[in-house]
Amino acid sequence: MTSAAALLSGQTPLAVRMRPVSLEEVAGQKHLLRAGSPIVALADPAASSPGAVSIILWGPPGTGKTTLAQAIARSSGRRFVELSAITAGVKDVREVMQEAITQRDLYGQTTILFLDEIHRFTKAQQDALLPGVENGWVILIAATTENPSFSVISPLLSRSLLLTLQPLTDDDIGVLVDRAVADARGLNGAVSLADDARAALIRLASGDARRALTGLEAAAAVAMSQGQEGETPAVSADDVAQAVDKALLRYDRQGDEHYDVISAFIKSIRGSDPDAALHYLARMIEAGEDPRFIARRLVISASEDVGLADPQALSIAVAAADAVAFIGMPEGRIPLAEATVYLATTAKSNAAYTGIDAAIADIRAGGFGRVPLHLRDAHYPGAKRLGHGRGYVYPHDSEFGILPQQYLPDELQGRRYYEPKNLGAERDISARLERIRRILDGR
Repeated sequence: MTSAAALLSGQTPLAVRMRPVSLEEVAGQKHLLRAGSPIVALADPAASSPGAVSIILWGPPGTGKTTLAQAIARSSGRRFVELSAITAGVKDVREVMQEAITQRDLYGQTTILFLDEIHRFTKAQQDALLPGVENGWVILIAATTENPSFSVISPLLSRSLLLTLQPLTDDDIGVLVDRAVADARGLNGAVSLADDARAALIRLASGDARRALTGLEAAAAVAMSQGQEGETPAVSADDVAQAVDKALLRYDRQGDEHYDVISAFIKSIRGSDPDAALHYLARMIEAGEDPRFIARRLVISASEDVGLADPQALSIAVAAADAVAFIGMPEGRIPLAEATVYLATTAKSNAAYTGIDAAIADIRAGGFGRVPLHLRDAHYPGAKRLGHGRGYVYPHDSEFGILPQQYLPDELQGRRYYEPKNLGAERDISARLERIRRILDGR
């Protein structure tokens, strides 16, 4: 019998050993690997290096960002350099750039710089990448688990293609697990895999290939340590349960669970269920989610889902965000919980949210018209000669602070964007707004 020690000793992790060596071996991401796609073009050894575009790969952990970068380099024959934003600094980036220029000038070789977790780079560190990308010294392939629109500087985004990776499907994970069991780079048939164990690994992976292979490796070691001499050990579901650390089952704040839990959190608040909202809040806190991220989502929820049905909601959400920044965790959980319960239990209205979206839709459709003459600025020389400000009535001159007057452009006269609901504070707003609109229309 092959021992677990013999299987694991002196070897790199199974997930690393099983990393695809070509794009053909990549599981999933078919939307990025179709003929003629940027990734396929970069991997083509016949393609010319000049003008090759840099790319940013955005997606959850274990979806193949590093795999794609290495497969591109291997397939294209380009030089491959890898840096991690966790450990690298500006000095490291500049050294890579200088060496890339040398390799290009002396040997005609193009360098692919793979930068993992680019969102951890500061603005100054990301700025150091710009000359190399702009001048073509390197082809940058950057990977991030966070939205690049918020974590990558605009000049770098504008010089790169943004490609979004999706969590792997259960079928994709199954293919990878089966390959790892049989392939000479992996377990090489040293174990068999029971159907229930295979299903457990796929379920626990949650679309993360690295997680699936790490679990398989650990479960195989358990099975082999308990097997009989001369028999091929069979990995069971019990072996998987024994081997896989409980942390594997937890919310992964950089994985797909991150998006699912925050979505459930916001929808529970929107649906006025404080108990469910607190449950999801607790899951995020226990998983180590950034409390500032939670606070930002509460501020958005107060604006989007509560709105003017309870104008105090936004103040409470902002106060919670300020409190978290001021006192930190774990005490920060208390103002977060307070804001969560308040938002979940108060009146809801999305009227302001839908109103601004409707106004933006009109603008984008060309429906903005010209500002009426009486509303235009009349303070600069020659404005009055153009008729600017003529006929404008000053609302404060009236008893109620409102006078009949047109404010929308002629093309949009009568258009209604804000329609308050008969809920909470908006009930009073609705009645007052109806009176205001009658006065403005001269009724």
